[in-house]
Amino acid sequence: MSTIAVHKAGPSRKVKYGSMSRDRTWALRWSYFFLALFALFALVPPIYMIITSLKSSAEISAATNPWWVFHPTLSNYVELLTSNQFLRFYWNSAVVSVFVVAITMLISIPAAFALSRMRFWGSATLAAGVFLTYLIPDSLLFLPLFKMFARLSEWTGISLINHWYVLLFIYPTLTVPFCTWIMIGYFASIPKELDEAAIIDGASWFQTLTRIFIPVALPGLIAATIFAFTVSWAQYLYPLVFTTSTDQLVMPVGIITSLVKGDVFNWGQIMTGALLGAAPPLLIYAFLMDYYIAGLTAGATKG
Repeated sequence: MSTIAVHKAGPSRKVKYGSMSRDRTWALRWSYFFLALFALFALVPPIYMIITSLKSSAEISAATNPWWVFHPTLSNYVELLTSNQFLRFYWNSAVVSVFVVAITMLISIPAAFALSRMRFWGSATLAAGVFLTYLIPDSLLFLPLFKMFARLSEWTGISLINHWYVLLFIYPTLTVPFCTWIMIGYFASIPKELDEAAIIDGASWFQTLTRIFIPVALPGLIAATIFAFTVSWAQYLYPLVFTTSTDQLVMPVGIITSLVKGDVFNWGQIMTGALLGAAPPLLIYAFLMDYYIAGLTAGATKG
């Protein structure tokens, strides 16, 4: 009787497995369909930018196929890369981004370590408050910040407005809260036995941070660094408000102010400048994407 039961259960089990296989096949098909749709939606703008950057102004103005280059040229790239003004924008953006990343890390790492490991009264509330400050949009912050720097100039005679280094004080208001939040989650996921063992061996809190936590939390550090660099490199509103002179502008604002003159848009150079401006973050993400994803996913959970 057991043999008959086994033989009777066989066909139904095969039907069940076949149904699961068909469901999985259709799920994969729909997944690939939506993935291809998303890729098409995401890649159309940069492809159009590349096509436009290879056109002359005359070809862009002509009523021809906008998705095809009839007479490709690199004149837009040559003109921008040999322009002292554009190179100045690039240099200002690079200097500001590097310094902002350094300032952000110097503040975020010790703050995240203290909030995640040094338990004290109000530490959880302070950690939540740090992240909530990131949720305040910069469109609301630039007005009080501008008034603060204007009042500082009146009191001390030190004028920071219309100098590129004023951004070194402003950008950390965007980068420090989020990077601190990422590192809090990552430090909290590290087993407590590590720092307890280090303290028992006589290590100070600073030695525990530099010799144990920073090497272990390297993916989280890379994720926070990439975020800080991306925000400081691509920020538009703050440099638009706080810098006006051409030699003090960073690239996102410099491209718009120098290549848009009244109602005349030099689309070829605008697209070229946008592509050249997107190159550094693109290269960073291309080489460090795995670390970035690992840092974000580890920082989102607490073990």
